[in-house]
Amino acid sequence: MFQIENLGDRKYKSPIQLSTVKGDNIFNFVDDEDRLVYDMSLENYQFCLDNQKEPDCLEKAGPRQNLFFDSKQTTAAIVTCGGLCPGINNVIRGVVMALHYYYGVRRILGIPYGYEGLNPEMGHGLIELTPDKVKDIHQFGGTILGSSRGAQDVGVMTDTLVKNGIDILFAIGGDGTLKGCNAIGEEIQKRGLNIAVVGIPKTIDNDIDIIDRSFGFETSFDIASPILRDAHNEAQGAYNGVSIVKLMGRDSGFIAASAALAMPVVNFVLIPEQEFNLHGENGFLESLRRRLEAKNHAVIVVAEGAGQHLFQKEEERKDASGNIMHDDIGIFLKETIKQYFKDIFPITIKYIDPSYIVRSAAANSSDSVFCSGLAYMAVHGAMAGKTKFVVGRVNNKLVYLPISAVVQKRKKIDLESDFWFAVLQSTGQPFFM
Repeated sequence: MFQIENLGDRKYKSPIQLSTVKGDNIFNFVDDEDRLVYDMSLENYQFCLDNQKEPDCLEKAGPRQNLFFDSKQTTAAIVTCGGLCPGINNVIRGVVMALHYYYGVRRILGIPYGYEGLNPEMGHGLIELTPDKVKDIHQFGGTILGSSRGAQDVGVMTDTLVKNGIDILFAIGGDGTLKGCNAIGEEIQKRGLNIAVVGIPKTIDNDIDIIDRSFGFETSFDIASPILRDAHNEAQGAYNGVSIVKLMGRDSGFIAASAALAMPVVNFVLIPEQEFNLHGENGFLESLRRRLEAKNHAVIVVAEGAGQHLFQKEEERKDASGNIMHDDIGIFLKETIKQYFKDIFPITIKYIDPSYIVRSAAANSSDSVFCSGLAYMAVHGAMAGKTKFVVGRVNNKLVYLPISAVVQKRKKIDLESDFWFAVLQSTGQPFFM
């Protein structure tokens, strides 16, 4: 299930001076046989024991003693795709520094504006990346390479890699980016080329399956938390004041839920995973009325993909990345609440949408550490000739996963989890609306 593909035999010794002996106080090379159990539950352990079945295991990330690529002759490239997310520049910096200082790779290319940069017709060209060019970029949000959405012809992109002598492609992006990276890997394999493709999962929504979390997610709700505090101040500043804050979360509500836990002044969290009724005794509007009657203010956090069942849609629309385009639940709630209370009692509504401020922020300290670790481990795996894989944290350990394993479905909040139960306890909202 989690088998990582390799380009071939490893003929070159790693230039990193590490150990193979435990107990000598020097970090050891990692072997491909160093594997970690995926499902660590007692139930799975007993199942495997009873059925004499080997458990699903993950390949531990880290530097290998033998390499597939001759570092002195290797050319690497980095591309960033999709929406902005805190930490992209940190990952770019980490990849460049690891390639240059750990392995002595001297030719590192940046591909401008996402996969568009691999299509010569777009005219973006390629840029040289050096330690001097990237040494300070971690202090800033966004991506120094630029980004774009939408697919490009896989054959054309592969031709560009070949033409520029690129041996390793690092693709930093979310679900669509990783699928594109895997498709490039398939084309490379069909042509019998020795080019490694590596994915570094980036999604502010934290919706990449299997992995614990994606980089930038922690910064996102860190940035959102003081915004919720200020929204609470606005709500309290008026009699029957209502503040609505819309946060990112197309299909998963992790940012909204986590921000509400981090700043526990929120009274309602609406997420894509849970449908809700507007009307009726247990509906959202009646619950909001009871809250205002009791406390005279309310703070509502809504993920952008929540409540889509409330819209009449003639046909499904998709953006350039293939994501379903949603109607604006924030504006809808504002107008619906306004109309509902018009004949009940006066209210004051404040609507806040900080989405693009949140996603364009620089990474916080915790995410910065995480980004560096992901970058370094991606480089170690790539230099060993591993391909069509992503690096991620599972069960709090950095591992290599096949791209195909993480793009099968989106990760969503488990409504029966202790995480969501904690959100309900914090907000006091009904379990069902």
